[in-house]
Amino acid sequence: MRDKLEDLRAEYDATVIGSGLGGLTCANMLARNGYSVLLLEHHNQLGGLATWFKRRGGHIFDVSLHGFPVGMLKTCRKYWNQEIADMIVQLKGIRFDNPQFSFTTTFDRQDFTRLLKEYFKVPEQNIDDFFDTARDMNFYDDQTMTARDLFEKYFPGRDDVVRLLMEPITYANGSTLDDPAISYGIVFSNFMSKGVYTVQGGTDVFIGRMEEELRRNGVDIRTKALVERILTENGKVAGVVANGTPIKSKSVVSNGNLKRTIHELVGDENLPADFVEASRKVRINNSSCQVYMGIRKGEGFDYCGDLLFTSVAPKFDTGMLLSKDVTSRTFSIYYPTTRPGHDMYSIVSSTNARYEDWAYLPEDQYKKDKQHLIETTIEVLDKYIPGVREKIDYVEAATPKTFHRYTLHEAGASFGTKFEGLKVSMDLPKAMPGLFHTGSVGIIMSGWLGAANYGVIVSNDVDKFLRG
Repeated sequence: MRDKLEDLRAEYDATVIGSGLGGLTCANMLARNGYSVLLLEHHNQLGGLATWFKRRGGHIFDVSLHGFPVGMLKTCRKYWNQEIADMIVQLKGIRFDNPQFSFTTTFDRQDFTRLLKEYFKVPEQNIDDFFDTARDMNFYDDQTMTARDLFEKYFPGRDDVVRLLMEPITYANGSTLDDPAISYGIVFSNFMSKGVYTVQGGTDVFIGRMEEELRRNGVDIRTKALVERILTENGKVAGVVANGTPIKSKSVVSNGNLKRTIHELVGDENLPADFVEASRKVRINNSSCQVYMGIRKGEGFDYCGDLLFTSVAPKFDTGMLLSKDVTSRTFSIYYPTTRPGHDMYSIVSSTNARYEDWAYLPEDQYKKDKQHLIETTIEVLDKYIPGVREKIDYVEAATPKTFHRYTLHEAGASFGTKFEGLKVSMDLPKAMPGLFHTGSVGIIMSGWLGAANYGVIVSNDVDKFLRG
């Protein structure tokens, strides 16, 4: 990759800021359609939160929780290539262990129906009606019903059922019981169609193949290129300033945080007052903590599931899920089969978190609290993989401060914005012609599949604009 902004075109048809899956997919589609595309990434590698890092001892860690619906297969095949689509495989063992229930499931409608009927003793008609309602939800539905209302309608008084149905989705996109029911139902029903899928071969290979496809299609990729300003002229987009260099562009797509794009990169003074006000009311979603644990080369453990949702909390509670006093964790377990040719095991623990709990700590306290997070996480893991502490030879933790540093997302948001952010994101081209946004917004458009599909939607909007 070229890291310096040299040999640039006089002007590009489209400039994409950020290389998360939304930005990458949007750039690829535009390039396929024959447009000149410049992709700018402030980090030294592509991927956004779909990323990885390497550490001593031969360890490779995939960042974030890699579980997405089967729709990712079609998206990669249609908007990328078959080679990338072939990397996507199904996870077979999704394990739950908490004070209310403990079992392993394939996490699809057939098995959840069985569990709800046999284990939770829910009437079959309620189960079918719930699944059908969730499946038929779409963005244009009534948004007054909350997820809490939805569960109370079909499973009144059943906080154990709510935990089964809600907790995994909260881990996946930060949604709460008080968010619109459609923001839960659309994501949940996507998973229920055929279960949970992941990338076999590692995120590094996955993103590497995307980079190869982008280059084949003519995308000009520049890393270590920090966009400092989006340029406007006569009320419409004119380009960007990156690393102090002005770059002309007929259109700009931001794959960065929605609020930062509007208020920092464009500037309130360049946008309609009512749009600025609507953007300011958009709530940021929560962030995450992760603990990365590498198993010493030559060591291993028996298969114990692919995803493990574990908790000591008496029942599902969003506040407790976000608490710095961690009661619930999701473990992503990586076996040698996950990354063929790399014969090592690793485990990544994920917890939802609040930026303010970590961002303002004194440095010594911050280090102590990170170490406490590591120690307590290993203690919990030892219950499921006995003796794991002695097998770990590398461990480190990430906090919301870490996510903020590498993504530049406001408050380290790992799930973008709350639901109202989707309308602001989609209305951005009306407020500033030629400027578009793609990324994790509105809960529906979060996660790997949502981000990639939103990139496709926005590429079509940019195509219409450029043709116009």
